[in-house]
Amino acid sequence: MNTIVMKFGGTSVANNEKLRNIAEIVTREVKNHKIVVVLSAMAGETNKLQSYLDEFGSKNSIESDLVLTSGEQVTIGLLSAALKNKGIKSIPLLGWQVPIITDESYEKAKILKVDNNRIEKYFKENDVIVLAGFQGININGKITSLGRGGSDTTAVAIASAIDAQRCDIYTDVEGVFTTDPNIEKNAKKISKLSFEEMLEMSSTGAKVLHTRSVELAMKNNLTLQVLSSLTQNTGTLIIDEEDLIEKEIVSGVSYSKNEAKVTISGILDKPGISAKIFGLMAENNINVDMIVQNISQDGIFANITFTINQKDHDLTKTVIENSEKILEYKSLSLDKNVAKISVIGMGMMSQSGVAEKMFKTLAKNAINILAISTSEIKISVLIDEKHTNIAVKSLHEVYNL
Repeated sequence: MNTIVMKFGGTSVANNEKLRNIAEIVTREVKNHKIVVVLSAMAGETNKLQSYLDEFGSKNSIESDLVLTSGEQVTIGLLSAALKNKGIKSIPLLGWQVPIITDESYEKAKILKVDNNRIEKYFKENDVIVLAGFQGININGKITSLGRGGSDTTAVAIASAIDAQRCDIYTDVEGVFTTDPNIEKNAKKISKLSFEEMLEMSSTGAKVLHTRSVELAMKNNLTLQVLSSLTQNTGTLIIDEEDLIEKEIVSGVSYSKNEAKVTISGILDKPGISAKIFGLMAENNINVDMIVQNISQDGIFANITFTINQKDHDLTKTVIENSEKILEYKSLSLDKNVAKISVIGMGMMSQSGVAEKMFKTLAKNAINILAISTSEIKISVLIDEKHTNIAVKSLHEVYNL
């Protein structure tokens, strides 16, 4: 069956006019394909639902996921009605009706299985399935949500399960750009990226695709396309590295202001101390990114610095302060006014000098580096947040993006 999956986010389904626009897009594609359309809730709706829950202090529960997943029910019903008005055979489905089976975690469930047989059954009588993103049902029959950005993951999981030709992710931008066009007006749309590059961009601040969805697409070698719901232009294809004819040394510059820097000073310089610190972080589900440990000059005390997501700032402070007797440190400081800047490109694996150019450019602009982390195709630095824009613009220029 020649099938594609089309996913539309909150800004693309923000009102009835935009839903009618989606109906037009689907109408153009349905001539040649069977289609699964995955929808988010209307822009701002999930935040509004979360605010209701906050009044009752309900988190990570049956109730929280039942409430949070209700926004998608509205959009799929409206779009299916719009399609039927155009004479297109469609059916709206919630996650549990497929079903999309998840684990038992609330507000961050992981997909375990998708019943593709049920989807094929629905396609016998319909040309379009309009599916609620962001949701599933656990093995105990309880409604679950996949976490923010989870509709991308729903779309990729469905596309993988039915062996779709591709998965199109529609947004309010025309694709993936070399950097944020709001900061650098000369940013260009990238025609093709590897899964690895997109994964690094997503994890270092680019908000185009949810990281989990890219991981899942890479695992299943599923072609993704990021494109705009407002134009008919082609977007950015996310494909296997081997299908890239030409690999750019640097494909893009990303940034994240959702970072916080943690510095623990005067810890004993002895084996096992790092294991204690990061063991505490793991026990409290606090993700750690960059890590810098200063070598002690006296052989007795050292300092260790690492970064976390800003949302974990207060929890991290509490966890470390409550473990002061265990860790035996002299002082603790946390700083929210930092940003992570990253340069990413497949060509970095075979080309030298990328890091040198980055560090020289930052030094030329009097930007101090607080921490560094690298992978085969990425270099990230932590800097003072006030320098974010000049760092992004100058690096975009120096790599001729």
